[in-house]
Amino acid sequence: MGMLGTIADAPDFDPSADAETLYNAMKGIGSDKEAILDLVTSRSNAQRQEIISAYKCSFGKDLIDDLKYELTGKFERLIVSLMRTPAYHDAKEIHDAVKGVGTNERCLIEVMASRTNKQIHDMVAAYKDAYGSDIEEDIIMDTSGHFKKMLVVLLQGTRDESGVVDADLVEQDAQDLYAAGEEQWGTDEAKFIMILGNRSVTHLRMVFDAYEKIGETSIEDSIKSELSGDFERLMLAVVQCIRSVPMFFAKRLYKSMKGLGTADNTLIRIMISRSEIDMLDIRECFRLRYEKSLYNMIKDDTSGDYKRTLLNLCGGDDDLAGEFFPEAAQIAYKMWELSATTKVQLRPTVRPAPNFDPAADAQALRKAMKGFGTDEDTIIDIVTQRSNAQRQEIRQAFKSLLGRDLMKDLKSELSKNLERLIIGLMLTPAEFDAKMMRKAMEGAGTDEHALIEILVTRSNEEIHAMNDAYQNAYKKSLEEAIQSDTSGHFCRILVSLVQGAREEGPADVERANADAQELADACNAESDDMEMKFMSILCTRSVPHLRRVFQEFVKCTNKDIEQIIKKEMSGDVKNAFYAIVRSVKNQPSYFADRLYKAMKGLGTDDRALIRIMVSRCEIDLFNIRKEFKETHDASLHEFIQGDTSGDYRKTLLMLCGGED
Repeated sequence: MGMLGTIADAPDFDPSADAETLYNAMKGIGSDKEAILDLVTSRSNAQRQEIISAYKCSFGKDLIDDLKYELTGKFERLIVSLMRTPAYHDAKEIHDAVKGVGTNERCLIEVMASRTNKQIHDMVAAYKDAYGSDIEEDIIMDTSGHFKKMLVVLLQGTRDESGVVDADLVEQDAQDLYAAGEEQWGTDEAKFIMILGNRSVTHLRMVFDAYEKIGETSIEDSIKSELSGDFERLMLAVVQCIRSVPMFFAKRLYKSMKGLGTADNTLIRIMISRSEIDMLDIRECFRLRYEKSLYNMIKDDTSGDYKRTLLNLCGGDDDLAGEFFPEAAQIAYKMWELSATTKVQLRPTVRPAPNFDPAADAQALRKAMKGFGTDEDTIIDIVTQRSNAQRQEIRQAFKSLLGRDLMKDLKSELSKNLERLIIGLMLTPAEFDAKMMRKAMEGAGTDEHALIEILVTRSNEEIHAMNDAYQNAYKKSLEEAIQSDTSGHFCRILVSLVQGAREEGPADVERANADAQELADACNAESDDMEMKFMSILCTRSVPHLRRVFQEFVKCTNKDIEQIIKKEMSGDVKNAFYAIVRSVKNQPSYFADRLYKAMKGLGTDDRALIRIMVSRCEIDLFNIRKEFKETHDASLHEFIQGDTSGDYRKTLLMLCGGED
């Protein structure tokens, strides 16, 4: 399949006529920006070079100088960058990255990880020509350590492009990488650099598959746990580019617009440098991963002539289409396969305290609450640095030694979010879940998102314990409560989940194929029948089995199950099925997304924030943090820091652990 750009040579091209159009657009007072942007974005880069020559011939002036004089801001940067050859554009980006104030490591990483050998060689030559200095020397002066070494390796542009794959070497490389990282204390970075910097793309894809079989973890997860800083980011970028360059750029584009403010330099660089190579593939990957088209994201995030130019480079709006390109269908298939084969090592952020003494803790807590004022610091330190099982022992010791109810004392001493958070930590997981279900249903409105999140992500065992705790605390069954508070198919989905009867065990390949076919057929049925069929499979099958079902579904329909749910369903039913799919695909990533939504809107959804931080800190909050950082380019720690305050913030940050 050929690479798919959005910009190609214009037919019937006349460089002199174009030069004149541009000259007229800049003549007189004010310039006709629309004429400029429409012309520039409808010519290929090679044609733009001819226009520059024709402009000089006809008018004796430098077109780029004139454009710089007439235009301003981001729009100027975008148009002027489009006029440069790809090699000079890359060279300038690298030059700006190392010569500016501070080094822009992200730019170095993006360019060096994603370019082909030929692109690298052209860039090196263009750099020499434009700046009279050696790009390698400039990069070496500005970077250090393993990060520097890997950049130098990539800068050689000597990655194997022969297309020959040697099965024995694949196995050997996978073993070597595993031995260099997971197996030993201290990582042998040189091995990572040599293998990831030199082997061919096809070869490395096979190495990554072999690595997963040996280590039961993906190469990405190993890199995240073994390496750090810019070196870690560079190696991850190299791995992502080996897996799929378009997906790598889709993620970078999303981050450039998703963070706080838009990273316009990144946005401009990618839109320009990929417009004639693989923009269509990038758009496809973008929609697959973020359920929103690149077109709409740019439209919502930029404005004016700058926006118009970017949208021209982007091409069409994929939210209007429904089908996949082959590349994206393959990636969707591969994503499910990856989700089915990797064993993720779940890691908590809160662990049991060593040398635990419940009696001493109980006394210290009493002292912190006695007399005037409350010593919040002591309470926070003790509660966040004990496991839940240890907190239960403290509760008991408090009663045995002092004849007092610790929960009541805490409630009278603390208030608002801090109180909710500390009490949440003191309850058993089952009591806490029951209470959160109750809170989601009491009062006027129902918090459907909370009901979905809890029921979709808990194991059968956790659901049974929650049912008992609910009955115990509120003298009524959780199932009855759900039935009186929700209705229709949404109610049925929740009732099905609250049974805690999801199958457990591995995928059954034959049955998975049959299930996938049934779901595919259901997509053409009436919406009632479709929803019931989805429910009968999504609410009952085991997680490993569903991963296989969703993978086969891509094969049957050429669509991703997430897209179908988004398109064909609505309201709470859509949200519930969507949550099941997201959670089956990657549960920590689903929680990271929920945390992001809790903090990003207007005002913080503190209930959701507390619920997730409390219920995940002893299970997988470390993994959630990593996913958060990967998707949002900012750490969970930074988000909490910026979104909360006081002792409440302090407690959340202690639960969060590191800063990533």
